[in-house]
Amino acid sequence: MAEGLKSAEVGGREAGYLFEFKPDGVFLTVYPTGDSGMLFELSDMRQILKEYGVMDYDMGDLAHVVRAADGNPFLLAQRFEASVAPPDPNAKRSANEEIPAVKAKPENGIFMKFQIEVSKDRMTATMKIDRQPGQIPPAKEDVLKELSSRRIVFGIDEDAIERGLAHGSQTVIVRGKPPEPGKDAKIVRKFNAEQKGKLQEDKYGRVDYKNLNLFLIAKKGDILAERIPHTLGVEGVNIFGDKIKPKPGKPKPVPAGKNTEIKDDNFVVAAIDGQIVEANNKFSVDPRLEIRGDVSVGTGNINFVGAVSIGGNVLQGFSVKATGNVEINGGVNGGMVEGFNVFVKGGVIGVDGKGKVTAEEDVQAAFVENGAIEAGGIITVTDVVLHSDLRAGIKIVVEGKRGLVTGGYLAAGEEIRAKVIGNQAQVASRLVVGVNPSLQRKYQDACREYSESRKKLQQLTQALNTLGKIDVSLLPPQRAEQIAQLTRSQFPLAGQVERSERLIKELEEQISQMKNGRICVSDRIFPGQKLIVNSVVKHIQQEEQHCSFQLEDDEVRVGPYY
Repeated sequence: MAEGLKSAEVGGREAGYLFEFKPDGVFLTVYPTGDSGMLFELSDMRQILKEYGVMDYDMGDLAHVVRAADGNPFLLAQRFEASVAPPDPNAKRSANEEIPAVKAKPENGIFMKFQIEVSKDRMTATMKIDRQPGQIPPAKEDVLKELSSRRIVFGIDEDAIERGLAHGSQTVIVRGKPPEPGKDAKIVRKFNAEQKGKLQEDKYGRVDYKNLNLFLIAKKGDILAERIPHTLGVEGVNIFGDKIKPKPGKPKPVPAGKNTEIKDDNFVVAAIDGQIVEANNKFSVDPRLEIRGDVSVGTGNINFVGAVSIGGNVLQGFSVKATGNVEINGGVNGGMVEGFNVFVKGGVIGVDGKGKVTAEEDVQAAFVENGAIEAGGIITVTDVVLHSDLRAGIKIVVEGKRGLVTGGYLAAGEEIRAKVIGNQAQVASRLVVGVNPSLQRKYQDACREYSESRKKLQQLTQALNTLGKIDVSLLPPQRAEQIAQLTRSQFPLAGQVERSERLIKELEEQISQMKNGRICVSDRIFPGQKLIVNSVVKHIQQEEQHCSFQLEDDEVRVGPYY
């Protein structure tokens, strides 16, 4: 701006426009004209700006102000060069008409000049003061009026204005409110992954090195993960009062994989029992656990909710427990295996009295040697059973390959089938049919529990009868409370006796309904074998071939094989 120029104006309301050449910039106001049409040409505007030495302005802004015609001043440029007087505002001029020279209002030499600069992002406004000796700062009201003329309405800091007028040459006096970006969605695990592979100590500080906790197990209904949804953020406002949309957080899908369910839109819940598997940004539950090699020191004991597949062997001293089926590609060599159904491609070998397979339903194995198998359904051995203990709720079948049974104890609820039982050396085997071993064990356990509970109840009753002769009111409070506790304890004990009696009767009824058992031999049975069919004993005195044994007229008789 030319030195000494304070302000100048060109145009007016009657002309339809007003240029204001001020110390802090060039402002253009275009007034609404209603239906009368525009009173000037856009070229008029450009000519005036040229004659005032205004070169640094945006043509788009100029055209926008002219089209808007809203009667509000707009900052078109920061500076101008000419020092000329405004023309007659009532005269309409052409683009080529010269502007008569008129002097601007002179500087009075008292107030300092100031200007307001708006940042490119329209979030701050800075007051700049040209401090000269002997001049005084402008009043705060002048600054506020200038902000209002610039349509700056939000975030005005009057304290900052006062500080800038008093001390600063450049001060940020207006600040918009930046938008707060949204937060990204977050996935939170609800299981402790750090427990994987961590050895557990008992209350005495002892560590079981066979329980390595290599697998994370979930039960149906367990919460595996939670999604914390993304947020949209908080709107901001620039210094002109315009709202600024925030950047929303990034959403994430609920990481529900196989065998899981989504609960309450954000929770991943196990739909079945099994192993927790985290892959491809999803949580799944695998009902099957695969061990590629042996169950040994490398894996520790396996305790899994679901099915287990083992590529190698279950070695001595280690155990596998599963609620589902267990498939073993190798053998059980002195190990312990429990499952719903158990399939052993190799054999079950007992070592130092250890080596047992237990199944809720069926068991299949190639051979059994000095081992033990217990199944609620059928035990199938494709080769031989040597000096082993086999107990099946329904049937034992040893008819594949050699189909040999030598030594040991075999018991089945309905039937035992084999090719060969015994050998020429007359090694004794004991075979029992007609009584379910599982029912028999339950019956024995129930009888033992009944006997113990009944004995305790009798002793308690006798003690209470003796204490009943004592005046409890004369006893110390502690002793009286002990007697009261003793009195209360007889009721659950009496309930236990009653439940045991009821269970014994139910088991006796089931045992009495057992079908007549039979033993079938497709090849031969050697002397020295002891057969028990529905509690009736028969000792084999001579070799029999292609035969069967079952109860007839309270006697175990030999019949044809079928």
